[in-house]
Amino acid sequence: MTADPSVINEIEELRCQINYHNYLYNTLDQPEISDYDFDLLFNRLKVLEAQYPELITPDSPTQRVGSKLSEKFRKVNHPAPILSLANGFGPQATMDWYARVTRLDQRVAHTEFFLEPKLDGLTVVLTYNNGFFTLGATRGDGIVGEDITENLKTLPTIPLRIPIKQDIHVPDHIVFRGEVFITKADFEKLNREMEEQGLKPYLNPRNTAAGSLRQLDPAITARRPLRLYLYQIVESSEPFPPSQEAILETIASYGLPVNPLHWKAETIREAIAICEEQSENRHGWAYDADGIVIKINDRKLYEDLGIVGKDPRGAIAYKYPGQEVETTLLDILVNVGRTGVLTPYAVLEPTPIGGVVVRQATLHNFDFIADKDIRVGDRVLLKRAGEVIPYIVAALPEKRDGSQVPYALPTHCPSCGALVERDEGMVALYCINASCPAQLSRNIEHFASRGAMDIAGLGEKIVLQLVDAGLIHSTADLYHLEESDLLKLEKFGPKKAQNLSDAIQASKSQTLPRMITALGIRGVGEVAAEKLSESFHDLDALSAATIDELMNIDGVGEIVAQDIHAWFHETDNQQLLEAFREVGLWPTSAPAPNQGAQPLDGLSFVITGTLPTLSREQAEGLIKENGGKVIGSVSKKTDYLVLGESPGSKYTKALQLGVPILSEDGLKELITSLSQGR
Repeated sequence: MTADPSVINEIEELRCQINYHNYLYNTLDQPEISDYDFDLLFNRLKVLEAQYPELITPDSPTQRVGSKLSEKFRKVNHPAPILSLANGFGPQATMDWYARVTRLDQRVAHTEFFLEPKLDGLTVVLTYNNGFFTLGATRGDGIVGEDITENLKTLPTIPLRIPIKQDIHVPDHIVFRGEVFITKADFEKLNREMEEQGLKPYLNPRNTAAGSLRQLDPAITARRPLRLYLYQIVESSEPFPPSQEAILETIASYGLPVNPLHWKAETIREAIAICEEQSENRHGWAYDADGIVIKINDRKLYEDLGIVGKDPRGAIAYKYPGQEVETTLLDILVNVGRTGVLTPYAVLEPTPIGGVVVRQATLHNFDFIADKDIRVGDRVLLKRAGEVIPYIVAALPEKRDGSQVPYALPTHCPSCGALVERDEGMVALYCINASCPAQLSRNIEHFASRGAMDIAGLGEKIVLQLVDAGLIHSTADLYHLEESDLLKLEKFGPKKAQNLSDAIQASKSQTLPRMITALGIRGVGEVAAEKLSESFHDLDALSAATIDELMNIDGVGEIVAQDIHAWFHETDNQQLLEAFREVGLWPTSAPAPNQGAQPLDGLSFVITGTLPTLSREQAEGLIKENGGKVIGSVSKKTDYLVLGESPGSKYTKALQLGVPILSEDGLKELITSLSQGR
């Protein structure tokens, strides 16, 4: 199908609008349109590109998350050395640097300085040719890096084409240097999600950012909360701006992200004063930074000073001392999260660090305690991750006196006494008793939340009142509450009690997907609940499902399938389901209307690798349009594996299980032959 000019113009206009709004949202944090309106633009572009695949270009926003899997990263040479920085620990070391460079060139005594936070992330080098992002690489050894272009494309702050504003001139060839990092808030959120899923949390934002960028599958990188600030032009087909300040202004004018936090100083003493002043302020910065980079602002003078070893003479990193102290580990206790995951934490001798007194610290997980041989009574090193989250770095075994006690893993939940479980290959222990008191308040909050049963007025404080008053011992008890029970609570009048009672009873009409979400099964969110309700039309059917049947659901892998199966086979949870049935809370979903026989009816497919002409989404769409089901994992019940280039472990498993294998052409031929057969 050949596109007419109006379609071509619409596609170009959509790309310009999407790139512009991406820039406003991700780089400037100043959105002009709602997420809904943005999705309308993006989805319209996807529809047009699906109709006219010959019009898809590498810089299209739809191509940001590539499906290209790599067995390894190829080496690439940098156009110029990507240098490191000399460190100056404190005012005296910085003054010594200043004295050295002043002796080399007297102009230093009369120059100004530009200061920027020294981000604790991973250095990357981005190349743009004719405005297109063509290459992204790691720093490597400063001369040779690794090609991580496909992974960097997944960062929403990196435009695939510059400039964002069309009236800005960009050199035909330009190379930038920057830092990829994860903010403290995003890191905390990521680790909470990992722990709730029973997975091992990450140790620090810097290593997490580095590991995320070196994933062989860009789709994994796309799920990590990575951000980027650029701060240097490495090479350009046109002359460089005259100062570091002007370089940042130029980079920002192209629509690329730069750090808005920076300072200018007229003298070295003023620069040092700024660094000292920021020593405490940096704890409030959104990201980790272990110092401030002081640069000579004049680019010509900076270049004239040259290089010593691998460091430019025209800059120095003013480094801050690490926030690490020694204290005594008094005990190791365990928290129980909403999903039942048990997380150990350290009880410490009260210890001042970074301006606060710390009494508790994270121990990450039980494997960390074993790997580091941390014992109750040990002297330990305490650090504040990102200068915020206290955590134990290591024990100091050389300071033991024999009274220290090795830690024994808990066998029972510290709250309800139920046996704890541990999935094979997983780090976390967890309690699967949904009526566990430690989980109860958080379970009820989740049950009543907007994405679940949406019980208006049942927030955290009221849930705590109900639990503390002994009025509810499970989520099903909500439906036994009378208005007279609610009137006993503080700040509850007749109208408030009636409104909450009405909202609870109204929730009985909620849909099956919402009910499944509300159960709080590990790994089952709103999307998975919707998928489960399409295949199992009430909770009885879902309760009876086998692990293999669950794995046949699109998006449900082996671990989540095991968690669902385990939840429904726990005695306390079965009693909870009966309690829901007794109060009339038993939603069902109607089977999908019969659209007539389709060629792939009853067949399940797994896709692996990169197909010759179809994207992963297009291949899934083709299968579903013809009545087939796309699942995430290979099992004995998988009917076909659709195989592309660079397949993963699914290919090996399919061979082991004897699952029939199709190419892209083979899939199309199967559809054609079955269509004719029907």
